[in-house]
Amino acid sequence: MCYWKASGSVGGVQRIDPRLLAIAGAAFISVSAILFRLSGVSSGTAAFFRCALALPVLAPLALWERRRAGPRRHAAADVAAGLLLGADLVLWGASIDRVGAGIATVLVNVQVVVVPLLALAVFGERPSRRFALAVPVMLGGVALAGGLAGHGTGADPVTGIVFGVGAGAAYAGYLFLTRVAGRGQSHRAQPVLLATCGAGAMAVALGAPWQGVDLAPGWAALGWLAALALTGQVCGWMLIGAALPRLRAEEGGTLLLLQPVLAVAFGAAVLGERPGALQIAGCALVLAAVRLAGRALGGRRASRPGTVPVRDDSAAGTAARPRMGART
Repeated sequence: MCYWKASGSVGGVQRIDPRLLAIAGAAFISVSAILFRLSGVSSGTAAFFRCALALPVLAPLALWERRRAGPRRHAAADVAAGLLLGADLVLWGASIDRVGAGIATVLVNVQVVVVPLLALAVFGERPSRRFALAVPVMLGGVALAGGLAGHGTGADPVTGIVFGVGAGAAYAGYLFLTRVAGRGQSHRAQPVLLATCGAGAMAVALGAPWQGVDLAPGWAALGWLAALALTGQVCGWMLIGAALPRLRAEEGGTLLLLQPVLAVAFGAAVLGERPGALQIAGCALVLAAVRLAGRALGGRRASRPGTVPVRDDSAAGTAARPRMGART
């Protein structure tokens, strides 16, 4: 069902409002942090199973798509993007353990700063003055949201912020590569499959020596991880990957801001996380900065390969995708 909605090669998807697809994708991904916490496993274990359990669903879809639309070009770029996504997932999970599911999802949106800097370095695209004004607002909001001013929902807000910002940087690289590789192509399942393979490999390479990857976490944990794979890695990324290429950067980024907002709400409702007033203010500053930066980027269409809209944990589909605006 998700594939029918998300595949650009299926004629019916063109009749679906891309804003609805983006909202649905953001809703799917917004529960990723909650499912990770409910699984009770390490971030490396969650990242690995998130990818591994998605493969049995993605593989036949990608094969079907290949038969209909032909092979995917730029496959190496998809795998490289997946390696960055794997680093994002592991770091993001470590951030969740330290600052809480909702706040970690807000923190990862620092990618909105990194993506335009990559576009500047690679394609010479200069950020606007409005974007430059958004950067200090973003950083101040990150500090407040992480609990540096006092009240925090996690045990180690400073380390949680470091991991969250690192996840956002890795996620930005993922978004940048997938956007460049995906221009002019209608494939949906194949790039998600290739990126998922790369992410799973990085989850083992990074997560195993750091926290360990438990290959037998128990049936209860596997159930939560299977739900994470289907919602965050399959449905969320494919829906967003189908929607954002059809939206203006500003519009897509704004819609995806639903993701961190929903993540904070779900964290409070399901996990009992209660952000303090300053953390809520920090979240508002982050979202305001993302909105401001998104308007700066969205003033012109993505006419060059390096121009990418604002995210997204998660990190995780074809993210002009994943991802841009909000998350893993």
